[in-house]
Amino acid sequence: MHVREWLFSLEVIGIKLGLSQIRRLLDALGHPERAFPSITIAGTNGKGSVTAMVERGLRASGRRTGRYTSPHLTHIEERIAIDGQAIAPDVFDRLAAEVQAAADTLDAPPSFFEATTALALLAFRDAGVDIAVLEVGLGGRLDATNAVDASLVAITAIALDHQEYLGHTLTAIAGEKAGIIKPGATVVVAPNPPEVEAVIHAQARANAATVVAALDGVSCGATVAARGSLIRLTTPTRDYGECRLRLSGRHQIPNAIVAVRTLEAVPDVQAPAITTALADVDWPSRLEWLRVGSSEVLLDGAHNPAGAAALSAFVAEMIGHPVPVVIGVMHDKAVAEIVSALAPVASHIVATAAPSPRALAPDALAAICRRLAPRVPVDAEPDVERALAAAAARGTPVVVAGSLYLAGHVRHAVMRRA
Repeated sequence: MHVREWLFSLEVIGIKLGLSQIRRLLDALGHPERAFPSITIAGTNGKGSVTAMVERGLRASGRRTGRYTSPHLTHIEERIAIDGQAIAPDVFDRLAAEVQAAADTLDAPPSFFEATTALALLAFRDAGVDIAVLEVGLGGRLDATNAVDASLVAITAIALDHQEYLGHTLTAIAGEKAGIIKPGATVVVAPNPPEVEAVIHAQARANAATVVAALDGVSCGATVAARGSLIRLTTPTRDYGECRLRLSGRHQIPNAIVAVRTLEAVPDVQAPAITTALADVDWPSRLEWLRVGSSEVLLDGAHNPAGAAALSAFVAEMIGHPVPVVIGVMHDKAVAEIVSALAPVASHIVATAAPSPRALAPDALAAICRRLAPRVPVDAEPDVERALAAAAARGTPVVVAGSLYLAGHVRHAVMRRA
């Protein structure tokens, strides 16, 4: 069995929360996570964007960086980047073989996410990174990334998602996210509902951790456009003046502030590196504009109600009229809430499915769309590229949303044509 076949075979284990197995695996690998300091980023929405901006700022400051994110859009190597570049396939395979050999010494196999987390930490050790930035996969307290003792963490906006694993209330989910706070750590916290902030502050007090409320003492004015924004930012540490924010959407402004305050907590990161983090970050499939023939496509990985609401608000503000929407959602997501959030900005809906066993069948998704948006024409098209063409025939731009797996598939198809 090729090492990649072994790795992907672990997906059948599914989501397995808990730290005992990842700790055993890291012990068998000689604890690569201890070779460098790490920053851990948790949250429901925005954690990937903050991870990308923080890593870019550290790299601009002269650090050699590791970045671990999930899921990948088209190639698994994307999850693990050294100095902003995905690791090479042959390096990935070599490290995966090391993880497999270590896993074979354990009583039970690791999950797919545990194995890829260990692989990332091996890659960072071997590359001699100065610092790693780790995006939490699911929750925080029992996520495999929490086997790393990060002295600096950030928590972005928290909303309902993955309730079957994290709990059915914001306070329960906040408790899981706040589990990344280690003794004596510094935690940068995005604006959140009072009940969420209370949970985070309580966890911080229990661990003698220092809380940095991201917006405290911050002045930020913004000019938001369809492709990026200009912000005028002052924090208690610095006056940054006018900065370009490459990531589109009003919702990215608090994410940018969280990234700035996190970078300010790292010694010897100066203002030019921080403004570079905002202006030069690359984070695909998050309000990303692409061109397909004569049509423009707005690609977004919105896969929960809060993300769909942010996308809908962006379309309403920046486009100003309903547009064709291609939607594909995983069956274990809050499908009705996602559809309800997108329906007000949809002139036509084409229901499709990403190539994933978790994807909701297009006919079933179309039925939900018709029920929740009875005035919007709805079609079902299983083939993603034909779905995109059908939507483009109804007007431009076309919005594609509902899943990062769908976004990755569309993006790969568009890039293949270019």
